[in-house]
Amino acid sequence: MTSFSPPSYTRFGLIVAAVIALLDQVSKWWILESVMQPIPHVIEVTPFFNLVLVWNYGVSFGTFASGASYMPYVLSGIAAVIAACLVGWLRQADRRLMALAIGCIIGGAVGNVIDRLRFGAVADFLDFHWGEWHFWAFNVADAGISVGVAFLLLDGLFAGREKS
Repeated sequence: MTSFSPPSYTRFGLIVAAVIALLDQVSKWWILESVMQPIPHVIEVTPFFNLVLVWNYGVSFGTFASGASYMPYVLSGIAAVIAACLVGWLRQADRRLMALAIGCIIGGAVGNVIDRLRFGAVADFLDFHWGEWHFWAFNVADAGISVGVAFLLLDGLFAGREKS
């Protein structure tokens, strides 16, 4: 008689992470090397959405920004440790939505770490606004992290119902 073992969603989550990180880096390459050349400028795409180029020297919404030359390495190190912990959590994921969520967060973290190590800051370029009010500019990695957190909340709300 064979024992039942729950499915592992680790590979699925890692693929999601790789896709998010790749989409993030390709989109930033396109913005930096094509769209914002020869000089950065604002491109109005719709009445509520612009393409811009903003360098974020901190973390979320520019918090912890510092002019210190070592700060990108400190922030990258912290993000790398968090991503490693998330990989450990991913290895224990027993639901597809949880693996998707964690993969999105890992991919976003990796995308932003790559920026910090390459440029000393994170390239943000998506600018949504309503009239004169602008949401903070963000990128694909940031969106991956936010969507991943939302999926984690959904997973937490509905996980107990699956087992009932």
